[in-house]
Amino acid sequence: MGKQKFLVTGGAGMIGSTLVKRLVNEGHDVIVVDNLWRGSREYLKDDNGGDIIDMEKSFFEYDLKKPGVIDDLLNGVDYIYHLADIVAGIGYVFNNQGSLFRDNFLINSNIIDSVRRCGTNIKGFIYVGTACSFPAEMQTGIDAPPLREQDQYPASPESAYGWSKLMGEYEAFLMEKELCIPVSVLSLHNVYGAPSDFNPATSQVIPALVYKAICWPVDPFVVWGSGSQGRAFVHVDDVVDALLLTMAHGLGKGVIQIGPDVCISIKEIAETVVEISGKPIDIQYDMTKPEGDRGRCADYSKARAVLGWEPQIDLKAGLTSLYQWVERRLDDNR
Repeated sequence: MGKQKFLVTGGAGMIGSTLVKRLVNEGHDVIVVDNLWRGSREYLKDDNGGDIIDMEKSFFEYDLKKPGVIDDLLNGVDYIYHLADIVAGIGYVFNNQGSLFRDNFLINSNIIDSVRRCGTNIKGFIYVGTACSFPAEMQTGIDAPPLREQDQYPASPESAYGWSKLMGEYEAFLMEKELCIPVSVLSLHNVYGAPSDFNPATSQVIPALVYKAICWPVDPFVVWGSGSQGRAFVHVDDVVDALLLTMAHGLGKGVIQIGPDVCISIKEIAETVVEISGKPIDIQYDMTKPEGDRGRCADYSKARAVLGWEPQIDLKAGLTSLYQWVERRLDDNR
């Protein structure tokens, strides 16, 4: 593939910034749109502190809940990666379901509407979905059968977040059918890695536990719930591999899950983080806190067949790398 022009929404977040770096390194032009709620301009710097894109001409701090804000950016764009959404840790998700559903619904619908009106020459639209959109009754524990793409319907996600992302999928496929713009939906399982938000008030479970371990014993090391709930954790580098592969092989192929076929308990994650820390941490479990879905993992056979994708990053190696990254960030801020 020759040089292409990409628009990446949510491009200053964990996944987005990692994707942008890969695209730039491959010689492509990239425009980034992000509201910087959880993303950061710092994530769009190289190892020497230089900007990886022209932040004056190619970065736009826009609120995608407002219609039409990307209309003027679509001229000449070949591909769109739509990663932007409102999501955080489980506490935030379940305490803000109404606003979260509305915000994500508006973000998704506005992006797709702009493409309908101003981006009809786009070669491909890649939408990032979530395993949270699968039926709650199929996410019963760490021994639950791996989810298959066809299991999404009849739909019954546990959270408003899962519903909001499913509605975005549906609208993207309507656009594909009506405008013949090829669409790929990657349904991501629980993504972790650096860079990431590690503020316990908003972050997901792994960076929150890493932060707590680094701050122990000043702060207690508390796991929400029993720790018996589980997830299929996939490293951000593996996710970006899938995002690049789907541009070449996944457009027009429907929903493709990205995640391992093994469900790891939060208890095991906590114990591994403690082991990495080297500290004599006493793990506490707060049974008053929400746990979310009991457990899920992915049958990623479609990703293997269509994309040639399989997870590559060992979980402990990925956790160690994230621990070191958070530690450096905290040291820099002291």
